[in-house]
Amino acid sequence: MNDLFDVKGKVIAITGGGGVLCGTMARALAGAGAKIAVLDIIETAAEKVVGEIKSSRGQAVAVKCDVLDKKSLETAREKINSELGKIDVLINGAGGNKKEATTSPDLSFFDLPSEAVRFVFDLNFIGTLLPSQVFGKEMADNGAGIILNVSSMCAFSPLTKVPAYSAAKAAVSNFTQWLAVHVCQNYSKDIRVNAIAPGFFLTEQNRFLLTDEKTGELTARGRTIIDHTPAGRFGQPDELIGTVMWLLSDAAKFVTGIVVPIDGGFSAFSGV
Repeated sequence: MNDLFDVKGKVIAITGGGGVLCGTMARALAGAGAKIAVLDIIETAAEKVVGEIKSSRGQAVAVKCDVLDKKSLETAREKINSELGKIDVLINGAGGNKKEATTSPDLSFFDLPSEAVRFVFDLNFIGTLLPSQVFGKEMADNGAGIILNVSSMCAFSPLTKVPAYSAAKAAVSNFTQWLAVHVCQNYSKDIRVNAIAPGFFLTEQNRFLLTDEKTGELTARGRTIIDHTPAGRFGQPDELIGTVMWLLSDAAKFVTGIVVPIDGGFSAFSGV
């Protein structure tokens, strides 16, 4: 059974690896024996995660990378190949929302600036597509590989206030299914593409919507979410790990083209 879920020796590139959720994935996968490339546009954030991995005797490298710049991604790929070896897994974790693309009493839908909406859509969708092109090409050449995208529960049913983020994550889910079919039909049956869809986990991107900045108490929105989550709480970052390990291992060898909710039952609850 341990061999079935083994990721030891796999070279795993994680975009957005300096963030809360992907940093947790990076540390856990390194602890399981994988070799981790932590990619982030904020180099100090990537280096912090790598430092924590190395302090636990794991193997990792920090790579400054812009997921919206193909040349930057190609440079990152070359560095990873040079320092860690051929890339077995890509986790597309870069993403997030922007306050200026979020409706509020002070900012109506009709006044959302197009540049803010475009930023959110590009970061989440184009920031998944471009790494999949750059790293997926290597997988196609090698005849094997795994791509794991990070979607969201708002891809299944859009959330109020975040039209750009909901639309972008819906695009990520759709693209996950499309790419899974495309690579199997055109390149290799041994390339798998799946996604996880986290429910509500507190991150720097959503904290301003879910908790009060001054008191730390739940906002009305945060309270509504908890009331509609059967588990009765927000998720903890390490609660993503079991699903991630499954999808990246031979335990999921016949699994491709799916989006797995990790949401404490939020999607199952009708509100009544």
